[in-house]
Amino acid sequence: DVQLVESGGGLVQPGGSLRLSCVASGFSGSRGCMTWFRQAPGKEREGVASVNIGGGVTNYADSVKGRFAISQENAANTVYLQINSLKPEDTAMYYCAFLDGTGWFLTGTRCSLQRSSYNTWGQGTQVTVSS
Repeated sequence: DVQLVESGGGLVQPGGSLRLSCVASGFSGSRGCMTWFRQAPGKEREGVASVNIGGGVTNYADSVKGRFAISQENAANTVYLQINSLKPEDTAMYYCAFLDGTGWFLTGTRCSLQRSSYNTWGQGTQVTVSS
């Protein structure tokens, strides 16, 4: 089974930056998606950034374009989320999710930001933006 472990969250002042990491284990393929979601208290979990791990195609929610950047380090089975110019409304639990696309997912496809597309999740890392 694939396991995901997130890290890098914390308390940061508005305007600051963080880099979140998601390490995947138990997967040896090269097709699929890694996606970051976030969930604030009382709100729905929303997808913010995804990467097609085979082709590197990225996809971002409109609300985070220009401030969030997703990247991957294939040799380390790690996906990163760089968050810049943090705002109080970015406060949330951030989750990493995985879709195994072995044998069917095309490398040029943009990955979904819909929660229902994913069935493997990490435990989350808390990001709190406050002065």
